[in-house]
Amino acid sequence: MKLNLFCICLLSAVGNVIDAVPAKNNTQADASRQITRWQKQYSQGSLSRQSRIDYIDAVQCLQQKPAVSSLSDVPGARSHFDDFSATHIIQTPHVHFSGLFFYFHRYLVWLYERALQEECGYKGTQPYWDWTLSWEDPRKSTVFDGSPTSMGSNGRSIPHGPNNISAFGLSLEIAPATGGGCIYQGPFVNYTVNLGPVAFAPIDGDGGLDYNPRCLGRDLSLVWSNQTKPTDVVRTISSCADLGCFDTVLEAIEGIHAGGHFTIGSLNDDAYASAGDPAFWLHHSQIDRIWTIWQSLDAANRTNQVYGTSTAFNNPPSPNVTLDTSINFGVLAPQQPVSNLVSSIDGPFCYKYI
Repeated sequence: MKLNLFCICLLSAVGNVIDAVPAKNNTQADASRQITRWQKQYSQGSLSRQSRIDYIDAVQCLQQKPAVSSLSDVPGARSHFDDFSATHIIQTPHVHFSGLFFYFHRYLVWLYERALQEECGYKGTQPYWDWTLSWEDPRKSTVFDGSPTSMGSNGRSIPHGPNNISAFGLSLEIAPATGGGCIYQGPFVNYTVNLGPVAFAPIDGDGGLDYNPRCLGRDLSLVWSNQTKPTDVVRTISSCADLGCFDTVLEAIEGIHAGGHFTIGSLNDDAYASAGDPAFWLHHSQIDRIWTIWQSLDAANRTNQVYGTSTAFNNPPSPNVTLDTSINFGVLAPQQPVSNLVSSIDGPFCYKYI
C-alpha cells in the first residue's frame, strides 16, 4: 500500500538512510527480514477486502471512461484506460533500458492513481504486488487467485508453444508455462484488451495502436517467478551505489523487472503493450517501491542521480539524461523534467510505501 502524506517539511525525516548495506543473505527468510529492516520506519500492512473491491471498481470505471486520445493518433483506444496503455506503447523505445526508466514509470503510475481518484472516486492509493510473498507459486497469490478481490486468474491452461518476443534489438523465447489462454475467473473476465501486441506475433498494425480487441490472457510462470525471490530483491538493492548500475541489474533479463512481467506472461511478455493488463500497475508500483528503498539507503547521494541517454541501449544515439531532460506523457499530462520526478516526497509527489 502507498501512503499519501501531507508534505511540507518531511524531506529530511523520510529521506534519511534507513540501514546499512547488509552482509550476504543465504536464505529467503534472511532476505525477507533484511527488506523489513530497510523499511523499519514503515508499518507493515495489506489491503482489506473492501479496499481491494474499491480499487477494482475504480479500474473498471477507468475502463469505461471515454478515451482522450484522438482516433487519428491512437485508432484502437476505446477507453481512458487505453490512453495509459497507448502512452506506454508510444514511449517504450525511450523509457526502457535507458536513463528515463524509473522517472517515466514513477510518474505514469502516479498519473494512473490520480485518474482512479479524480475520475472514478477512488479514495485509496495505488497498491503494489509484492512478488517476494508468492514467488514459489504465483497462482496462489491473492493477486491472481481468481477471487472477486483479485486482479483476475491465470489464463486457462491450454496447449501452446513458446512466446517469441523481439524488442530493442533483443530476441527471447518465453517457454510455455501454466496457462496461456484467457483469464477465466475474477473481476476482469469480461475486460477487452484493445491495443498491441507489438513485441510478438501477431503484431498489431500502426505500432500496436490499431484496434485489436481480444481477451486478457495470462500464463503464470513458476520459472520466471524464481527471479523475484526475497534474495533477488536484496541483491538488486545492495549490489550498486550508482543509478546506472542499479538500473542495469534491475532491468536485466535475469532481473526482477523482467521476472515480474514474465511471471504474469502473455500480454506482460510485451514490453510495449503490457500496460493493457491491470496487473501491470501493481507490478510497476512494486518496482517504484524497490527504487524508493534503494534511494533511501543514501538519499543525499542517490535522490538526484541521473545516468544514460533517452533511448534504449542508446539506439539511436540520443543526448545524455540530465535533471533538465523532459519526459513526454502524451495526452495524459504535460511534459515533466526529470528533476520533478526524482523523489516520492518532492515535486508533484507526496507518498511513501508501507
